[in-house]
Amino acid sequence: MAADPAITHVKQLDRELETILTSFDSSYVWNYGSVKEGLRDLYEKAKRDQWNGTTQLAWDTQVEPEGEIIPSAINPFASYGPFQKLNEREKARFRHGQISLQLSQFLHGEQGALIVASQLVGAVPWIDAKYYAGTQTMDEARHVEVFSRYLHDKLEWEWPINDSLKELLDATLKDSRWDFKYLGMQIVIEGLAMAAFGNLYQLAQEPLLKELIRYVMKDESRHVAFGMLSLNDYYEDMAAGELRDREDFLIYACELMRNRLVGDQISDAMGWNRAEVQEVVLASPPAQMFRSMLFARIVPNLKRLGLLTPRVREAFAKLQILQFEDYDPTEQDRKLGLA
Repeated sequence: MAADPAITHVKQLDRELETILTSFDSSYVWNYGSVKEGLRDLYEKAKRDQWNGTTQLAWDTQVEPEGEIIPSAINPFASYGPFQKLNEREKARFRHGQISLQLSQFLHGEQGALIVASQLVGAVPWIDAKYYAGTQTMDEARHVEVFSRYLHDKLEWEWPINDSLKELLDATLKDSRWDFKYLGMQIVIEGLAMAAFGNLYQLAQEPLLKELIRYVMKDESRHVAFGMLSLNDYYEDMAAGELRDREDFLIYACELMRNRLVGDQISDAMGWNRAEVQEVVLASPPAQMFRSMLFARIVPNLKRLGLLTPRVREAFAKLQILQFEDYDPTEQDRKLGLA
């Protein structure tokens, strides 16, 4: 007896849908004036900079999924024995897997950002922040749209979300405190994303992807600024116990993100030994630099917010990312043509 198509469809949706329980306070704001300096200007900029990924990106560009979308010279596995045993066709397929894996994590992170931004609309305590969170929700929807389209139409390969990224997204979504949503998304995840996007933008040799990343980065730069403006002065007089909660979260989040970039998904897909692959990634100079530079925006921004406390400093020294404390994120944006 043939399966009922309606039942089959429902089962498919169940596999594609995950529901988590979230709880946070939503706030009406009856003061419609500007009370947080800079947020209204940022909102005006967000309105001016809206773009349409359907019409403003050249989707008719021909993309070779197994070509050198990024240079193969930076492959951390170039000297790894099992990789060297691959034939040219298999190496091309491997390149395809690497870029699709990276863009898949961008896609999943953007969906997380979409949901967090929608939570912020209800949770934030100033009307200007609600205005801006509304524009960010639209931005993130557009980012999900364009990354999904590139992955499915051009690369035809989507990977599942990385376990560590999923863990941090869940922690950010589930926390009831509005400032944790800023810390988890605007400061940590968006800060990491800006660094990763900047790296890919500089390396990308495929014009459609390069232009897509440029558009997304202009939005993401504003999103980080939204977090910085909203949290400015918030932690100055916070009680020690409450501040410790923020320290714990930041240390946890940065350790989680630092330790996720060890090649587990690639090793599983290739049937390679996980421990060996981790050693290769951790010893690779390009991979070491990439893992470290991801935090070049997060650390100075935390210092500006007064969250680079002695406890956080000690943890960041162990992670070998404390050297970024005096970096200038605005200058980084300027070098990329975003400021």
